[in-house]
Amino acid sequence: MNLSIVIPLLNEAESLPELHSWIVRVLEQTDLSYEILFIDDGSTDSSWDVISTLSRKHHSTKAIRFLSNYGKSQALHAGFKRVTGDVIITMDADLQDSPEEIPALYEMITDQNHDLVSGWKRKRYDNVVTKNLPSKLFNWAARFTSGVQLNDFNCGLKAYHKDVVKNIDVHGEMHRYIPVLAKNAGFSKIGEKEVQHQARKYGTTKFGYERFINGFLDLITIAFISKYGKRPMHLFGALGVIMFIIGFSTAGYVGGAKLYRMYNDLPYGLVTNNPWFYIALTTMVLGSLFFIAGFLGELILRNSNTSDRYMIKEEI
Repeated sequence: MNLSIVIPLLNEAESLPELHSWIVRVLEQTDLSYEILFIDDGSTDSSWDVISTLSRKHHSTKAIRFLSNYGKSQALHAGFKRVTGDVIITMDADLQDSPEEIPALYEMITDQNHDLVSGWKRKRYDNVVTKNLPSKLFNWAARFTSGVQLNDFNCGLKAYHKDVVKNIDVHGEMHRYIPVLAKNAGFSKIGEKEVQHQARKYGTTKFGYERFINGFLDLITIAFISKYGKRPMHLFGALGVIMFIIGFSTAGYVGGAKLYRMYNDLPYGLVTNNPWFYIALTTMVLGSLFFIAGFLGELILRNSNTSDRYMIKEEI
């Protein structure tokens, strides 16, 4: 199989027939063998009925239906597990991603030996205030934090070599940071292609303002995971040791100062009346807790088993 196309969706019944026919029309002009995999992320409209009809008419169309709405990351995770193509392309189901870009993206993976190619919607047809400006800020923060130099991390139109999707774990809301996950897994040839963005034709967007808050929180998470995800003791253990040493040294100074005054018959008070005693005690306790957190993180990391975070209702 040359190509797999993974399309996560939620309540996109109106756009699915047009999108499917467009993809088929584009790919039938090539010599590529392909499959189209729809992942219905708990749609409440007639999306699944539409997909079922399309699959009966076109043998290369497959589908997964989630029991509930688990999110785009879980949908991509399920799709990545099942695809068989040498090149995998992801795209949104709302017709804002153009299937005309598929052949060029495929060639960038096969001919130019990229591990991953991300689309860049330079010209967008979204609201400037609610989407474009926050998106620019988000992409700048992602570049600064991750070191991956892409202009549009959140573009749904991406192409991957099969080794990439089989070796990364997309969970939570990490679909925005798949290029960062790929880089952390050792896939360094990450490219970018300017792609056409189209105005939404049917329905409304499924993402609200909370996606920006969640996006920045996930950015902090992945920044931590990128550096310390496989060695939490290096962060928490180091913080714990430093804080414990500072606290212990402060407590030693408080106690030593009292002994010095006692030895030289100078006035002195109770150690417990000195606020620095409680600061030192608190610092030592926090340092111990940080060290324990790092130790437990190492144990959990070495004994954890990954599992799917979704339930499939039907599969075609």
